[in-house]
Amino acid sequence: MSPKCPRCGLINFASAETCKRCEEPLGGGFEPYGAQPYAAARYDDDGDAERRPRSILRRVLAGFVAAAVLLFVAYLSMLATSRAADYEQRQAINRAIDLIERAGFSQDAFLLRRLASYRTTDNWWNSWVGHADAYAATNFPFQIVTLYPEFFENPTDDIERAVILLHEARHLAGAGEESAFASVWRDKARLGYTRERYGRTKVYLNVLEFTMKYAPEQFSCGKDGRQDCVELSATTR
Repeated sequence: MSPKCPRCGLINFASAETCKRCEEPLGGGFEPYGAQPYAAARYDDDGDAERRPRSILRRVLAGFVAAAVLLFVAYLSMLATSRAADYEQRQAINRAIDLIERAGFSQDAFLLRRLASYRTTDNWWNSWVGHADAYAATNFPFQIVTLYPEFFENPTDDIERAVILLHEARHLAGAGEESAFASVWRDKARLGYTRERYGRTKVYLNVLEFTMKYAPEQFSCGKDGRQDCVELSATTR
């Protein structure tokens, strides 16, 4: 039990009464060598050791690690409670992503191709919170895209599927419904998705209806949007 000097930290012989280096008395209240690291302790006025409080940085890092673990567990549970897209469905998805990439939406294509996990049934979270009728749903920030049967059945071609996936790509980037509908409506012509070609399809009318609901500023009077407003009222009454 070699005593360690409470002043300078020198390890002295067991028989020593004072520190060999600084001559501090070692009798009573000394800390035996090996009891705890010197750098991890501090001393009060009586020479008793006090443990240093954990630093704020360590607490913040511990919080981040705990949050990351919880998010990862939640992600795995969502995958476990839903069905993955099969081979044929993946082929349809990939064709639509190829169209998005060729139209110049490289960032959206990257999110859809590299970061998204495609499911064809609701996970436990979607089943619990519910959702409106839709062709697809995205769980952000888990990057899980659920594609419902209508996504594969209702579109007339891969361009219409590309428009739907472009909307989900905006959600993968963190956009809300208003921003996603507005940006896709502005960008849809780059995919060749125009009123002249698709104005009477079910998907086009659905996209139009929800864009008018979430982004009505896209249909101000005196612009092309007014024709869409007239067309919608004529086809839904």
